Order: sequence, then structure tokens, then C-alpha cells
Amino acid sequence: MTAQIPPVLVGLFDDAAVFPPGSLPIEEAVRAHLAHRRGAHAGLVGAFVLAAQDIDRLAELTADLPEGSFDLSVTVALPGVSDALAAAHRIPAVRLVGLEVAVPDGVAADTVVPALAAAIDDDSGLTVYVEVPRDDRRAALLTALAGTPYPAKFRTGGVRAELYPDEHELAAAVLAATRAGVAFKATAGLHHALRNTDPETGFEQHGFLNLLLATDAALKGAEEAEVVALLADRDGDRVAARVRALSPQVRDVFRSFGTCSVADPAIESAGLGLLPATTVADLTEVSA
Repeated sequence: MTAQIPPVLVGLFDDAAVFPPGSLPIEEAVRAHLAHRRGAHAGLVGAFVLAAQDIDRLAELTADLPEGSFDLSVTVALPGVSDALAAAHRIPAVRLVGLEVAVPDGVAADTVVPALAAAIDDDSGLTVYVEVPRDDRRAALLTALAGTPYPAKFRTGGVRAELYPDEHELAAAVLAATRAGVAFKATAGLHHALRNTDPETGFEQHGFLNLLLATDAALKGAEEAEVVALLADRDGDRVAARVRALSPQVRDVFRSFGTCSVADPAIESAGLGLLPATTVADLTEVSA
């Protein structure tokens, strides 16, 4: 066991507990998030993720917290960016660290970056992710994001089978992003450390450790077949050994992923020997 959280996992888990399938009430989600941030596993935990329409509910829930102590990432559709910024900045405890911007149907790829630039003032502490649609705008939008301060966001699952890209589609997205020099985060469907078949739904789910390895391979010039194979690998010992060998630089590209449970993926990582035993005990206590 390692003596501390390895750099390749630090801040990897954005806390999206209020989103399906977890769907935790916001009051419970905020309490749990604060407990995670106080725990021995705090280094794993990124921002609290919340939809723009629910920002105002944080005012009362964070009223007793120090100013700027609650890191928040907001999901919002492109037309609502300015309003979301204003709402977040009205709450003293909130430190807005991320926007996760959805691009509605019918919005042309070449209009996205100018629209964001017009809506967002210079803010060095804010990362603005652009959710790349799974349609014919993907290539053009990644090209538009190249050379800008805006990373991509890839949806890797959801509540229906068709929302899960297969390993070929996800490999193509990772390769396109890395070749364009565009960093990304992932969201939805990464419920487990390893590629798996969900026993209740039958959905084929990607593993976040697999995605780390796939990103590293893409950065090193791998062809699509190798990236596909890494995304499909279900061998825990092999995947964990490869993750141990990763350079933390892979996180410059694969920034984080949203998870409706911080505890579950972290406990699985610990079970693979990637986190210290003290983290397992701490996570079990927080999630009980």
C-alpha cells in the first residue's frame, strides 16, 4: 500500500452526488461533500457539481462556511452562462472553479468559443469545460477548442444504454482530443474503477482507471486499436499495475470525472492497492 494518495488520483473525483443515478437530495449531498473534504481521502475529491438552476439553494446550506471555501462546478447550457456566473458569485462561501457548458442542438460549433468569450470575464481560477456533443459537430468543436482555455467534456454514460459510447467511440474521442491538444473531463457512467457489465441494467460501463490508461496511450501516439483494448480491459491486476506506472502528467489532459458516489470508486481503487488502507476505513465511515 502507498503511504499517501498517488498524484495520478488526486482531485480526480468531482462530487456529482445530486445527479442520477445517485440523485441525493442537495441537503444530504452538501453534508456528505463536506465530510469527504474533512476525511483522510479529501485529496481524492474535486469540486461539488450542481446544475445552474439549483445554485441559489447553496446560500442557506453553506451560510456557516468560510468565504470562498466551497469549491463549485456548475452545469449549464450555453445561453445561461452569464446568469450562472452571477448566481454563484452572490454566495459568499462559494468559490466557482468550474463551468460545464452544454451545447444545445442546433448551435453551430464555430459559434461556441466566441459566445463563451463574450459571456465570461477573465478569471484565472475558473475552468470552463465544453460538453462535446455526440454528433457531427464533435470534430469541428474540438478543432475550435484547440488553442483556447476551454477544455472538453465527454459524456461516458447515463441512465439509458444508448447514452454509453462503446469503446470505439470513446477511443476516437480521446484520440481526437489529445491530437488537438484539448484537455477534457468525463461525466456519467464511470461508476467503477474497471470496465464492467452492470449486473442490474446490463449496461456496458467504462472504468475510470481504463480511461486514465487510454489517455496516457493516446498521448504517447497509440493507434485506435490499442486505445480500444485499454478501454475494454477488465483485468484488475493488470490495469492497476499499469496505473501505478503512470506519470501524473496524464492528469494535465484527463482532468477529472463526475461521480454520483465518491466512496464507491475510491473504495474500489483501494481494493486494487492504489490507495492506503487508512483511506478505505475513512471512506467506509463517511459513507455509512
